[in-house]
Amino acid sequence: MKLEILQALNAERAARRPAVVVTELASGAQRLLTADQIDGDPLAAEVHKLLRMGKSATIDAEGRKWFIHVHAPTAKMVIIGAVHISQVLAPLARTLGYDVTIVDPRTAFASAERFPEVPLIADWPDVALPPLQVDRYTAFVALTHDPKIDDGALLHALAQNCFYIGALGSKKTHAKRLDRLSAQGASAADLAKIHAPIGLAIGAVSPAEIAVSIMAEITAQLRLPQPLPS
Repeated sequence: MKLEILQALNAERAARRPAVVVTELASGAQRLLTADQIDGDPLAAEVHKLLRMGKSATIDAEGRKWFIHVHAPTAKMVIIGAVHISQVLAPLARTLGYDVTIVDPRTAFASAERFPEVPLIADWPDVALPPLQVDRYTAFVALTHDPKIDDGALLHALAQNCFYIGALGSKKTHAKRLDRLSAQGASAADLAKIHAPIGLAIGAVSPAEIAVSIMAEITAQLRLPQPLPS
């Protein structure tokens, strides 16, 4: 790999932006595609598919063989609320490769005994979230059911354009939440990004089942065809 490509790639990775190195196997010629360059590339459809799946692969296109080396940021998950659902969701997300952090100012809930090996921040979201640098490769889950904790956290997630934002609560509860967030300046387009009631509609009842439905919805948002985070 040429030095200039390597340097540019490292810069994209340091900034947590996706990038792809395309190599023509016959000649060894390479090009780097940053997120804003993919759509203009002849291999855009194949690159988008592989980037969405987070996989590198050899493809046949234009009568030639190409190796598409995908460099996607490690996905993060921020969970607001050290609740029973979080006790299942956090280790499940870690198993799937997410960097997970739980935020809850209620120290009775946010304890190492309840969440072994999961980073905990026992502070209010307005203090805890900025250092976490949530971004477009972050799944953001609000589970406290307490507007004093969840609302400000959701506004932060919307401002950072997280690829998934979900909040616990019934349709009635969410309608009231939308009114509160709108009163605080959130636009209708932003509010439409919040998945609530959270999780896929699989009839989940127990905390463990709800955690599975949430993880499934997050996976669908990340992997199924749609505009990708950039």
